Amino acid sequence: MNPIAELRVKIYADGADLHGIRELSRKPWIKGFTTNPTLMRKAGVSDYRKFALEVLQTIPDRPISFEVFSDEFEEMAAQAHEIASWGEHVYVKIPVTNTHGESSAELIRELTRAGIKLNVTALLALDQVRDVTNVLTGGAPAYVSVFAGRVADTGRDPIPLMAAAAEIVALAPNLELIWASPRELLNIFHADAIGCNIITVTHDILNRLDSVGKDLHEYSLETVRMFRNDALRSGYTLPARTRSTA
Repeated sequence: MNPIAELRVKIYADGADLHGIRELSRKPWIKGFTTNPTLMRKAGVSDYRKFALEVLQTIPDRPISFEVFSDEFEEMAAQAHEIASWGEHVYVKIPVTNTHGESSAELIRELTRAGIKLNVTALLALDQVRDVTNVLTGGAPAYVSVFAGRVADTGRDPIPLMAAAAEIVALAPNLELIWASPRELLNIFHADAIGCNIITVTHDILNRLDSVGKDLHEYSLETVRMFRNDALRSGYTLPARTRSTA
């Protein structure tokens, strides 16, 4: 198992906790950052622009993605131009469809031809990867973000799909494939093995990186001690039972 720093896949931190973002920005192996309206809401962010500009002050030199939140393509375009104006390392997240299932392809084509760096998000199917790759090819640098974790949530193995997606995206030199929504730390190594360019990892999974390569017997003992200590801290007791002498 290769150390994290030696992996080919780039690790991007995915979250909206400003303190956590600042801490992770000090890690040289964190190559970029992403967020989305759901993560921002969970983190209590109320002012979208203020939060984004604070993040960009903390991270002036690495890619970071912010998402549009309109459901109308014309307004999405306006928001995309606004977000892109915040900095040269900003990628604008555009969902693959709106909430009515209408394709964002024409908007994506318009924005990439205008030189806006895009992160096309919420893809789950291989035909979506092909369609998005077609409209992004030859445009500005862009990411194709496939939610492999959500594919796994349906009971499907995401690895063959992501391997096929990597082959498709590799044909366009301006594109990079993102393994999005990983469910476990092992997915980082899955993404690396199939040639995925980037994996976006939530802060809680990144906090487990100290376990990589750990001796399994040592880890077993730590687990036993955790259970014992938590039982003691909780003050659990069970009344002693008198053994029958009959």
